[in-house]
Amino acid sequence: MNRLLPPLAVCAGLLLGGCATLSAPFHREPPRPGRTKLGSALVTLPAQTLGNYLVIEAKWDRYGPYHFLLDTGSSVTLVTPALAKRYGANGLPPPDAPHVRVKSSEGEAAELPATTLGRIELGDARFDDVPVLIYDCAQLSAHLGIKIDGILGFPLFRETVLTLDYLHDRALLQRPGPKLLVPGTPVSFDDSAKIPLILVRLGDRTMVALLDSGSDAPLSLNPFGLDPKYASPPRPGATVSTLTGDRLQQVGRISASLYVGDFALPQPIVDLTDDLSKIGGEILKNFTVTFDQEHDRVTFYRDSHDPIPSPPRRSAGLSFSKTPAYWRVASVIPGSPAESLPVHPGDLVTRINGEPVASWNLLRYDQLVATANDIVFTFLNGTTETETRIAVFELVP
Repeated sequence: MNRLLPPLAVCAGLLLGGCATLSAPFHREPPRPGRTKLGSALVTLPAQTLGNYLVIEAKWDRYGPYHFLLDTGSSVTLVTPALAKRYGANGLPPPDAPHVRVKSSEGEAAELPATTLGRIELGDARFDDVPVLIYDCAQLSAHLGIKIDGILGFPLFRETVLTLDYLHDRALLQRPGPKLLVPGTPVSFDDSAKIPLILVRLGDRTMVALLDSGSDAPLSLNPFGLDPKYASPPRPGATVSTLTGDRLQQVGRISASLYVGDFALPQPIVDLTDDLSKIGGEILKNFTVTFDQEHDRVTFYRDSHDPIPSPPRRSAGLSFSKTPAYWRVASVIPGSPAESLPVHPGDLVTRINGEPVASWNLLRYDQLVATANDIVFTFLNGTTETETRIAVFELVP
């Protein structure tokens, strides 16, 4: 299914294409996590799978509940200005306070204000004095259809064992120890900066990939030195966002199988990149994934060892930036049925199949694209609404 991502500085491109990193991320001291306390041996956090993201809910004061996206590809934790004002050291930092330079998936940099959050409470887990960057998650919230209060980066969980249980819509936290409370196939990662980089196999070639739950993509592949063969050659896809701007995807399907641990994914869809190769949420959601930073290992579990299929990616040919009142067309996919219609970037959509766009959250819209033959979009021109029927097609067979 095609992820029609809006051009917003969100996870699907925020940090290494899903993760935010400090400049020169592989040559620095790992960020400190904040003091960590677990109130029980195993903390279970209910979660929602939105698109390919895992979002947890937490409530520790009268202002909650809060919603946080879990991003293992991020070397920093981001929180909204509202949360920083409420729990930051002396409230929001002044405008002239030092900013931290972060790098997007395209290698470009931006600066965000930094502060220390007094606490973050996730169920029976409490994190005190957490270093954070301040980032407005309004567009991410509009995209997912739920208010997002922050993006929790990998270093936050350094003193715990973190399990992303996509299969049961939950996250688990436990104390590090020689014996894990979850099963699976362990894979080592060995990086002084505590970044989850693992070795995977693509056909007969071995490569390094970042495990990036903050990316909506399947496999973001840097083809340099791999010379991959394609079952479906790369073509322009949706517009996706980075912290510093937008880019047009190049998507295709490779002929070889991807092997993660002892699990095989035949002919996966790939999003080509010039940056580090990454395994994103579209693949991770097939597993229960456990990150043990103390022992530099990640564990993959699923009930079956049968090959994991990668279905065709379908699309209506449009990318959007979203608000509750309308969706703005960000781009029209070249070669799509929509390209032959009078639809252009900047056009406003107010209804989908006759219902206001506010009724269409990410999950519902994805399900529509996955099953419909065509979709009726209502475009606003001044005060006039016009319906246009657009065929859904297979972007990548």
